[in-house]
Amino acid sequence: QVQLVESGGGLAQPGGSLRLSCAASGSIVSVRTMGWYRQAPGKERESVAFIIRGDATNSAADYADSVKGRFTISRDNAKNTVYLQMNNLKTEDTAVYYCAARSGMTLVTSVSQYDYWGQGTQVTVAS
Repeated sequence: QVQLVESGGGLAQPGGSLRLSCAASGSIVSVRTMGWYRQAPGKERESVAFIIRGDATNSAADYADSVKGRFTISRDNAKNTVYLQMNNLKTEDTAVYYCAARSGMTLVTSVSQYDYWGQGTQVTVAS
């Protein structure tokens, strides 16, 4: 019912920036929370950032401690898109980044709570 497509991944140097995009299509009205996960080789998938989509006056966001102050999640509901601006990138940010969405309108982080997933986009931070 909902399809998510990530873009914007690539190679960045430590201290550099990238902006990821996640475009949603389909039954988008059912999507009330969107966010980003990442998974590095040999590591578990971890939460990154989440944002409320389903409230016009509430775009509250939540971030993992590892990215606070460096990453910013934002939304453009008219374009059915969520963004992840990643600044001051670190080597440990290297991972496949996945966009996720859910019907519930709360900033939960459990993988099992998310209904829809994108295919992922690779982010590599290296000098």
